Order: sequence, then C-alpha cells, then structure tokens
Amino acid sequence: MNGFDSNELILLIPEIFVLATACLILVIDLFLSEQHRNVTFYLTQLSLFFTFLLTLELPSDTVLYAFNSSFILDTMAIVLKCAVYVVTAGAFCYARPYLKQIDLHKGEFYVLGLFAMLGMMVLISANHLLVLYLGLELMSLSLYTLVALNRDSAQSTEAAMKYFVLGAIASGMLLYGISILYGISGSLDIPLVADSVTHSLFDRIVLLFALSFIVVGVAFKLGAVPFHMWVPDVYQGAPTAVTVFVGSAPKIAAFAMAMRLLVGTLGDLHAEWQGMLIVLAVLSLGLGNVVAIAQSNIKRMLAYSTIGHIGFILMGVLSGTAAGFSAAMFYSIVYALMTLGAFGVVILMSRAGFEAENLDDYKGLNEKHPWFAFMMLVFMFSLAGVPPLVGFHAKLAVLRAVLEVDLVWLAIVAVLFSVVGAFYYLRIIKLMYFDSAESELLIDKPLDMKVALSLNGLLVLGLGIMPGVLMGWCFSAFA
Repeated sequence: MNGFDSNELILLIPEIFVLATACLILVIDLFLSEQHRNVTFYLTQLSLFFTFLLTLELPSDTVLYAFNSSFILDTMAIVLKCAVYVVTAGAFCYARPYLKQIDLHKGEFYVLGLFAMLGMMVLISANHLLVLYLGLELMSLSLYTLVALNRDSAQSTEAAMKYFVLGAIASGMLLYGISILYGISGSLDIPLVADSVTHSLFDRIVLLFALSFIVVGVAFKLGAVPFHMWVPDVYQGAPTAVTVFVGSAPKIAAFAMAMRLLVGTLGDLHAEWQGMLIVLAVLSLGLGNVVAIAQSNIKRMLAYSTIGHIGFILMGVLSGTAAGFSAAMFYSIVYALMTLGAFGVVILMSRAGFEAENLDDYKGLNEKHPWFAFMMLVFMFSLAGVPPLVGFHAKLAVLRAVLEVDLVWLAIVAVLFSVVGAFYYLRIIKLMYFDSAESELLIDKPLDMKVALSLNGLLVLGLGIMPGVLMGWCFSAFA
C-alpha cells in the first residue's frame, strides 16, 4: 500500500467541489424563504458551471490514478463527466418552472440532484469495484428519493417504491457477483481482478456465475429487457421535472458502469458476455419499439423508446472493439441530449393543473407555437434516426461496429426495429403539424427555459450537421 499523496487530491477536485457546494447549498437553502428559492437554483447552476471548468482543466492526454489506483482519470471519464454536467444543468433549468407550478420548488430537489450527479462522477471514474458500487448507490438512493418528491401523489410514491425495491434487488445481485470475483481474485482493484480472471485456475463455471449476476445488475441500471419493468412506471409516476433528470444523465453513468465492469474487469470473458448482451439487445429493441406504439401517454412512450435505444448502446458494447465502445459512448451522450429536449417540451407544454402527458395534447402545436413544434420535430426525428440529425450518426456508428464483427443479422434486426420505432415518433409530428388544436396550448414558461430548450434543439441539430468533434472525443477515449 502506498502512502497518502496529497497531490492526488487534484484529480478529485471536481468531486470535492460538487460535494462541498451541495452541502453549502443545503445549508443556505434552510435560510431562504419560498420567494427567494431561485437563489438555490442559481447557486446550483453556478456550481455546475465551475465544476465543468475544473474538469476541463484536468489533464486529458494521459491516464492518471489516485488513491492506490482506485480512482482513474482518463479521456472517457472527462468526456462523460462533462456530458453529465451539461445534461444535469439542462434538466435543472427545465425543472424549475414545473416545480413552481405544482408547489414543489424546494432546495431538496437541487441538493439531491447534485448528490446523484456526484454518484455518477464517482461511478464514471471508478477503478475499484467497491468505489464503483459506492458511486452507484449514491446515485441510486438520490434518484429513489427524487422520484418520491411529490409525497402527496400516490402515483409518485408507488413509482418510487417499485424503483427502490427492484433497484435493491439489482444492487444485491451486482454485489453478489462482485463478492464472487473477490473470492476468486482476493482483490477489488479492477486491474488485479481482470488479471486474475485472465490467469485464473478456478473452474470457469464460477466466473460465469459471477458474470451472470453482474450482467443482471448492469442490465437493470440501463433498463434493458427483461429488467425493464421499472422504467415505464417510474417515467410516468415521477414528476416530469424528475423524469427529465432520471431519463437522461444516469444513462451516461450506466454506460460507464458497463464499460468498467464488463470491458475493464471481465474483458477476457468477452465471448460469454457478448452472447448475453446480444439477447438483451434484441429483446430491448423488439419490446421497446413495439410496445411504444400502443402508448397514448407520451412519458410512457418515451420510456419504452428508452428501452429500445438501450438495445443500440448494448450493441456497441457487445462488439468488443474500440470502434464499438466509442460508438456506444457517442450514442449514450446524444441520447441523453435528445431525451432531455423531448421531456423539456413536455414540461414546456404543461401548466398548473395540466400535465400535457397525452399525445392528443400536442395536436396543432405548430399553429400556436411553430418554433417549439420545430424543436420537438428535431428531437423526434433525431430519436428516430432520420438523417442528417445526430441520432442518425449515432445509430450508423453502432451499426458499422456490429458489421465489423460479422454480426450482420443483428444489424438487420436493429434496422427493422428502428423502422418500426419511427412510427410512434412520426405520430407526434403528425399531431403537431396536421391536426387541429383541441385546447388553447398556452405556454407560460420563463424566458431562460425557452432559451435553454432552443439551445438544446440547436445542439442536436448542430451535432447532426457536424458530428465530428464529439465523435472524435469519443474515439480518442479508446484509441
């Protein structure tokens, strides 16, 4: 064991800063009245901005370790963390007016969101199985509480209970798989465990047993079929301000968890977990896209859409190549941006006493608010994978990676289900542009949210036209 080196703390400055500001904001919020709750919001956004800058200042051209190699800072960690900051800032911006209209604009939302983000940061940089698990639990416990934020809603409470119980089962399975790996290797350091797996003299059945439990834990956190049962209920039951956060940033962290566990720790078992992920990917693509067609609630529709997109992310990972990993990373980031914007429009359309959850609520949106109808069109077309939007480039990169490893049939299945999935995205566009409005479609949200939503849409559009920069960062993470 090496001695403590205070210089290693430099690598953890973003995490330390987020922890300190979350605690500070929690204390400051205690002394603020309801009329001054915006101060908490602005302090939170300011902390995210400075965290972003601090992360960019860290060296990105080399792999660095801290605390006996239990913490890793590499290109993947820096890019994913920056993506999490941007998505979290957008989610908070969209959430504020919604929380005000349902009288839930409390500092706890922002503090819990920061702690969830801190868990994601720890998870992304984990190079030790215990650190990874602690980051996962910090994120998960914060999200469980956020889902139950509206205590007066039976639907929210039920969703939180389902999420908590199923999440606890999945965490237990993941921990059991980790404990088996510890028993085999005698260590929890990811490189040492990986080395023990490669040169293990134990029966391979024991390794496969551990792998099965770990894949179940990863699949649950991603929301892959058949471990998806919590996704539609949580998306619909949680306040939309929480759904916009739960449905975006955690998916980036879940991708990082899959990479650290499957590729970093159990890379030598690629042939085994590739088969498992193929089954999960095909089931997710099929069930997600087909069941989404039957939904009349847009939050449930986007939930099943999420399950379908998870299938694409899994396809990138299962390829086992650097191109596949970078494509999956690119897909995770742009998916978070697209989903963030889609739920942002849902919040924009809602008002006091009106949730804008039904598909029919979007009829005639182009007549009343053509700009925001266009933004929703961008998000829907991008999620459907229509060129030249960024969703098309993300799917194309994953399909190329799968074709490179001769899984042609899997690529064909993915394309077919993408065509099926395009139906329910196009249905939203049809309602907005070709049907007459059934209500007044009032939009009474503040200017900052409208600007943020517009920037979100333009970012998705811009990344579609010029995907090279973000794609280059993702490829450099696995070069």
